[in-house]
Amino acid sequence: MEPNSGRLPGLEATGPQMEPRATSSAAAPLRRTLRVLVGVTGSVAALKLPLLVSKLLDIPDLEVAVVTTERAKHFYSPQDVPVTLYSDADEWEVWKCRSDPVLHIDLRRWADLMLVAPLDANTLGKVASGICDNLLTCVIRAWDRSKPLLFCPAMNTAMWEHPITEQQVRQLKAFGYIEVPCVAKKLVCGDQGCHGCCWARGGSLRGPASALDQLQLILHTADVSPCHLPLTSRQYLLGLL
Repeated sequence: MEPNSGRLPGLEATGPQMEPRATSSAAAPLRRTLRVLVGVTGSVAALKLPLLVSKLLDIPDLEVAVVTTERAKHFYSPQDVPVTLYSDADEWEVWKCRSDPVLHIDLRRWADLMLVAPLDANTLGKVASGICDNLLTCVIRAWDRSKPLLFCPAMNTAMWEHPITEQQVRQLKAFGYIEVPCVAKKLVCGDQGCHGCCWARGGSLRGPASALDQLQLILHTADVSPCHLPLTSRQYLLGLL
């Protein structure tokens, strides 16, 4: 895990499985955070992962962890991501025998919401086809579809305009996942077109339906299970618009 190692955020081991900590007082009202699991893949848009995490951490009562593909690591420094960062190696390091926890299952249990940003063309094809050959795609394949999963496609315009892309995006939406559309911008390769992740308001990330906008909508409608979300999170996100 990079850069922070240890237990899954907000969880501690209790035998063979990882379960949420119990509240210290049965009489006290349950105050819990919204747990967001960010998935990052090998698009150049992964350069902005530290900015995305920073904006998420600005939201009150939000807990964040990141699952990265190996190729995504090329575009950011783990030291710039101030939350627990999981990669493929962690899946195998935590499991040694039958009684050990399975990381991709513990992650899907831990999270209330998943945000895959950016989702590159390769991982888009894998998810649409049900392929799960790394930690991130295993989490997605095991995802509880009663919980929101948002995905932000990011790829070269020529790749985006290939007919298979539309089919794959449609398949993910058929699974019940929520698309955060691309935005038109000048790409790193010099092409002008639809590529950029629409993650947040402000600067080059601004867009008509950003990932933070989608989070605001989900919180506003309490469309997260469990739905007892902190009012401060809702108020903060409503103020972003």
